[in-house]
Amino acid sequence: MTATIDPFHAIAISRLAHRMAAAGEPVIHMEFGQPSTGAPPAAIARAHHVLDSDGMGYWESPALKERIARHYHESYGVQVDPEQVILLCGASPAFVLALSCAFAPGARVALARPGYVAYRNTLKALHMVPIEIGCGEAERFQLTADAVAAIELAPDGLIVASPANPTGTIIEDAELAAIAAVCRRRGIRIISDEIYHGLSYVAPARSMLQEDPAAFVINSFSKYYSMAGWRLGWVVVPPDQIDAARARMGALFLTPPSLAQHAGLIAFDEREVLEGHLATYRRNRAILLEALPRMGLRRIAPPDGAFYIYADIGHLTNDSFGFCMKLLEETAVATAPGIDFDPVDGHRFIRLSFAVSTDRIEAACERLFPWFERISLAG
Repeated sequence: MTATIDPFHAIAISRLAHRMAAAGEPVIHMEFGQPSTGAPPAAIARAHHVLDSDGMGYWESPALKERIARHYHESYGVQVDPEQVILLCGASPAFVLALSCAFAPGARVALARPGYVAYRNTLKALHMVPIEIGCGEAERFQLTADAVAAIELAPDGLIVASPANPTGTIIEDAELAAIAAVCRRRGIRIISDEIYHGLSYVAPARSMLQEDPAAFVINSFSKYYSMAGWRLGWVVVPPDQIDAARARMGALFLTPPSLAQHAGLIAFDEREVLEGHLATYRRNRAILLEALPRMGLRRIAPPDGAFYIYADIGHLTNDSFGFCMKLLEETAVATAPGIDFDPVDGHRFIRLSFAVSTDRIEAACERLFPWFERISLAG
């Protein structure tokens, strides 16, 4: 029997947004976690050179694997063998590979709610059972060691995301260590999604590899490195899973684009450019955190990192999808409905991505102020 997968509602909103833009509407895209900046110029220059000089083909870049392994030593103080680094076409296939290596069909895997829509749907597609842990304001919309310990029957696995999507919340160091300790004690395998590492407005996020060398750790060039369209990511697998992971990579995914690997190696060390992007996101975050309460959106998840604000709109609607569609139609500002991230409470939340230029954020606020004032008065 095939699995039933819920739709990603933000895609429907994005389709409408693109139709509106094609018709001449001045759409501002805040529905996806997609940086509006491109890859660093030096990476693009390298890609141009490769296009002119290399016929390319199926290829894994040894230099890129070595650079990623070195990154874990430089940034987190952990040793990773380059052979533990499996290169893939983004974090999504990396997640499929990690799940299929770590668990069999029927496995029970716990995750935070709210959380990224693909976690729940990928688990279902692989005939695994998502065990959602409700995380609200009291828990800063994040997993806690107590919540993992309280699951009556220990799950086979746990998905951790810090910074998280849709909230941007970062798990504090002591709590991350406590979560890892609970998982060790209960025999729970950890998959850590670290795709938003590097995008932090408080202390840097800690890698799960610092707490659990047996964890699967996923990352990508899509967010911090501003290379979403290049489709390049990786998963660090435990040493005893290298053969299983490589077999799945070869059978299911082959290799990521050669061109992206060449560019990614250069992008890795373009820190000045990348930190400039982070400075833009920091300004955008500050603008929205000041503006949204004045629009009546006062209950906001703490955006410690990533580039999202998850805001409670329960005083205005019980239908976040319909709300986002109406918002788009009347203001040309595209946002994401909370039901993508939380099937229980997401009807009263929206997510706004601030991974756009600051002038776009300012223009969005100019449109949203009168709109929220109008619907608040109407309600």
